[in-house]
Amino acid sequence: MANLKEIKNRITSISSTMQITSAMKMVSAAKLKRAQDAITQMRPYAEKLQEILGNLSATLDLSENAYSHQREVKNAYIVAITSNRGLCGGFNNNVIKQVNALLKDEYAGYNTKVISVGKKVNDAFKRSDKNYRPEGIGAAEDMFNDLTFERSSQLAEFLMEEFAAGKVDKVVIIYNKFINAASQEIVTEQFLPIVPTQGEENASAGDYIYEPSKTEIVEDLIPKSLKTQLFKGLLDSHASEHGARMTAMHKATDNATELKRTLTLEYNKARQAAITNEILEIVGGAEALNN
Repeated sequence: MANLKEIKNRITSISSTMQITSAMKMVSAAKLKRAQDAITQMRPYAEKLQEILGNLSATLDLSENAYSHQREVKNAYIVAITSNRGLCGGFNNNVIKQVNALLKDEYAGYNTKVISVGKKVNDAFKRSDKNYRPEGIGAAEDMFNDLTFERSSQLAEFLMEEFAAGKVDKVVIIYNKFINAASQEIVTEQFLPIVPTQGEENASAGDYIYEPSKTEIVEDLIPKSLKTQLFKGLLDSHASEHGARMTAMHKATDNATELKRTLTLEYNKARQAAITNEILEIVGGAEALNN
């Protein structure tokens, strides 16, 4: 009977876990709809703006655009974007692995700092000498507690100021790009310096008519485009998190259902065997009394 009690306790525990995973799946599905709408509406605008930015940067002199200045890389920032919570499969670990791969290989010779956006990546690097938290940006988990364009702009402005002042020579962003609820793609995207659009590197400024003036475009459009690029990465990561969590909780619920079915069958077999043994003992005792 002790075996039966153990199996029954496991079934009860798994049933409780199923309720939790099922509820988390439903919550993530509801949040995913809002996050998915936000990124699908933002992405065409951000990508077109980035394309314009690449075309524009190819026509400007370095003196006109400080954000396109290609320097020898000595100092670099890696902006790593993860979530504040777990239970979303390999969503966070994939970003952390990509950051470690860059630090070990491509960025091994640079003075590289990791700027964490999200509690999970901050926890992974908080004891590392590579971890860097700029003053005035807030805690790593603050960004997703209130994800707005204004909050992400603070980080974008800091990165632009550091690059323009020559304190950093290259800035990249690593995040999960949202494909669909079941699929996310790790993206390593160069933020600074601005990469000119392919085929436009040798374009002359005479091929374009600027309205308003070129100076106004540099001062207004380029910073706005960079802020939009960073915000798009945050929205992508936010939608990917809920998609990954919904998928992970769906699989967890399916696995728990299958395990519960297996244990219930095992419990029924053990219970039937116990009942059969009791009947045999009663029959054997009756026969002994008759003899």
